[in-house]
Amino acid sequence: MKISIAVFTATLAFATAAAAQDGFGAQQPQQQQNVQQQPYPQQGQYPQQGQYPQQGQYPQQQQPQGYPQQQPYPQQQQQGYSQGQQQGGGNLDQLAAMERQDFGVPPTSQLHNGAMHGPTPASIPGGQVITTKGIVELVQGRQTPFIVLDVLGGPELLPGATYAVPAHQAGSFNDATQREFGQFLQQATQGNKEIPLILYCQSTQCWMSYNASLRAINLGYKNVLWYRGGIEAWKAAGQQTVTPQQMQQMQQQMQQQAPQRQ
Repeated sequence: MKISIAVFTATLAFATAAAAQDGFGAQQPQQQQNVQQQPYPQQGQYPQQGQYPQQGQYPQQQQPQGYPQQQPYPQQQQQGYSQGQQQGGGNLDQLAAMERQDFGVPPTSQLHNGAMHGPTPASIPGGQVITTKGIVELVQGRQTPFIVLDVLGGPELLPGATYAVPAHQAGSFNDATQREFGQFLQQATQGNKEIPLILYCQSTQCWMSYNASLRAINLGYKNVLWYRGGIEAWKAAGQQTVTPQQMQQMQQQMQQQAPQRQ
């Protein structure tokens, strides 16, 4: 079932309201010349992302010897799923198999400090891999609040997502990035470490969300869901994306509607 922007943002009202107080996800990243880490905002000053290429513009990396080539994602109908797909079968299952493809890379509990584009492990210690099918089912349930974190910083996001790009940095679990990410998550979750966190970047060939997921796990969050397929899998499933400007408009609408619900 194709998830509409309205349904997704309504489901993520808790997450969006919590993140909006700090202005996260409101600005489109700007390209910069350096790759130095920038701090998280104190209030409404999230740094402009430009440390890594925009989506689809990763530098070409040599495929590690012995790794299988990534199989292309199955394309979905852009206008919605057939009846079989609406029931969670068919292409969503095929897509899930692609998202769980094993490249032979062993899972690690240490931050990845190599190239951010390359084959990733098929699992993550202390967390879980979630597929597009899993997210669709979670949204359809509309009962459990969760937070979606975009670690890629590209020009389009999953509906309801918030930028948390600095969390992808290599380093240690005792560095400034870890402390700043911890402060951000404390605010976004209102101190509830049971709330599911969904973290994504580009695809199964992107380590950025793996690092961010490990950082969240190390901070004590109990339900860290690594969306390994990333935005490429989301789009392959025919699901909608939004621009940062659209996200900002939706956040403003939700804030305006909030007093009316009280």
